[in-house]
Amino acid sequence: MLEAMTQPLKISRSITKSVDLRASAEQVFDFLNNPENWPKWAVVNMKSVEPATGGWYDTETRQGNGQLKMLSNKSLGILDHVWKDPQASWIVPARVVPNGDGSTFMMTFFQPPVLDDKAFDAAAKEVETELAKLKEILEREA
Repeated sequence: MLEAMTQPLKISRSITKSVDLRASAEQVFDFLNNPENWPKWAVVNMKSVEPATGGWYDTETRQGNGQLKMLSNKSLGILDHVWKDPQASWIVPARVVPNGDGSTFMMTFFQPPVLDDKAFDAAAKEVETELAKLKEILEREA
């Protein structure tokens, strides 16, 4: 027991990205909770998404094939999702919350062991491009 208390806690480096949207939280949730919409906004990474089995979606990304599964709860605005590919698997916590007449969407990314700091920083920067595209799409439809 004492040994467990003296071991340093392992934590991953994280980054949270958000975007304010002139669209209702319900509209944002409905759009994002459908992975088939992801290639429309996740334009840097997501090439295609198709339904698979057990709630999973097969994806084609610029890095190869992977799978995506939503862990969502509409009443709480939870849009967490599981990502897995041949290199790794991780959960991305994501939320949409009301913000006045619109909403704010946010995602937290934890640096997986397979990415060094430089690769993680580059991936985080790309998320900004994707969130800008999400904003463009949802505000055009609002």
